[in-house]
Amino acid sequence: MFTKSLWNAYSGTTDFPSLQGDITVDTAIIGGGVTGISAACRLAGNGRKVAVLEALKVGGGTTGHSTGNLYVTVDHTLSALCSKYDPETAKRVVAARTHGLRVIEENVARYGLDCDFTPCDWYLYSDHVKSDGRVGNELQFAREAGLDVAEETGQLPFAYSRAMRLAGQAQFNPLRYVQALANAIQSDKCRIHEFTKAEAIEEKNGACIVQTRDGRVRAEHVLHATHTPKGIMLVQTLLGPYREYGIACRLKSELPRQGIFWGYTESGEKYSTRSFIRGRERFLIVVGQPHKVGQAQNNKQCLANLEKFAGRHFPVTEVVYRWGGQHYRPADMLPYIGRTDRGSNVFIATGYSTDGLVYGSLAGSILADLVAERTNPWTELFDPSRNQPLKAAKNFIKENVNVAGQYLKDLPGVADAADFSSVKAGEGKVVEVDRQKLAVYRTRSGQLMIRSAVCTHLSCIVNWNDAEETWDCPCHGSRFKLDGTVLEGPAIHALHKVEIRGDDVKTKHTQ
Repeated sequence: MFTKSLWNAYSGTTDFPSLQGDITVDTAIIGGGVTGISAACRLAGNGRKVAVLEALKVGGGTTGHSTGNLYVTVDHTLSALCSKYDPETAKRVVAARTHGLRVIEENVARYGLDCDFTPCDWYLYSDHVKSDGRVGNELQFAREAGLDVAEETGQLPFAYSRAMRLAGQAQFNPLRYVQALANAIQSDKCRIHEFTKAEAIEEKNGACIVQTRDGRVRAEHVLHATHTPKGIMLVQTLLGPYREYGIACRLKSELPRQGIFWGYTESGEKYSTRSFIRGRERFLIVVGQPHKVGQAQNNKQCLANLEKFAGRHFPVTEVVYRWGGQHYRPADMLPYIGRTDRGSNVFIATGYSTDGLVYGSLAGSILADLVAERTNPWTELFDPSRNQPLKAAKNFIKENVNVAGQYLKDLPGVADAADFSSVKAGEGKVVEVDRQKLAVYRTRSGQLMIRSAVCTHLSCIVNWNDAEETWDCPCHGSRFKLDGTVLEGPAIHALHKVEIRGDDVKTKHTQ
């Protein structure tokens, strides 16, 4: 069902060594995606000694599974933002995101990055009169936020009822961008280490230590550039983890207009579409179908819905690539970028929603300024310790009631199956044996792969993702491979191995 993201198919690779032994730097950055590499670029440029620790490959996580769209508006719409904040705050958010987009443009020009960076316009449209009001509201609030938007009346690549246009946005290949930027900035001042997972982070007496399998990093500051902070933090109660899907299709003919197109259907669903051109290859990208991580009844159906949408509106010949991506929605609609606590030298950057490429680039600038104790105009706006009880209350309660409900699966007798025989080839189920919840997968050849179903973050029971063949935690968004290895999320340790001896289950917990 899944292949890989389009960006993986049109990118090279990086070859940074894993960390061997102990090192000392000014700043340790956990995560080699757009946030981590952007922060490293800024810090190293300021003369600070930096180490980037990436558990897998640079850009191989969320960055390499994003849309590649760059815009200064926001996913949940400016009209929704203005329902909680005053117009001045919306203007500040737009100004901050404009800075983030400019950072990308400047890096592309300065380092000559080959990443398919293409200026384009952004559109919001409705395909039915029922959704026209949403476009009208966004048009109004975008103008109030200082954006030069206009009602669109010309031809678009599909039929629409009402549309608006924002000029001066952009697209690129996010994986090529991060890979190329990482290669450009590596130096004695900026060490980048791949396949180097942070296994523990300690802050003591004003100094920080990041422990990895084969060494440790001593640093004055630590930046969590991991999309959601690793380990257990209070901010995780303010985040809703969501999964969304993307497909890339070949087209019979070129689209009459290029751009970023966000559209509302008659049913109220929202889809994001864009084209991608490299050489003679032309693709249509369709993104949508968000759901809480680990809580979709049928992940494959999400992909099928995208394919139906693409076939209904565009001259599609075949679907070539399919992938999933993750995002975290903040309770008060603004990301959390800054110190974990007052006086702490540990920093986070999270809660980007689906706006992470621009927010990640912005976060690199904010975090670098905080580390250097320089003034940044957006530090206060995105401060993780900000107090917005009225703005965050509704979503805070909603997300945490949802999390509480997921823990009910830990009750005795609550499982997908009662024995291994009900798990078919190519299928995964949570099986309860001797009051233990087990994540059981049967390979196509009939062999069982068994791990504990208890997430190593905060002990929620994982669920099976039938499209990506992963174990996903429905509480805080950690995801695990079939062998239990952490793919993403706040979890640090793999799902524990479970040893089966005859009819007995022995929980031989190993990392």
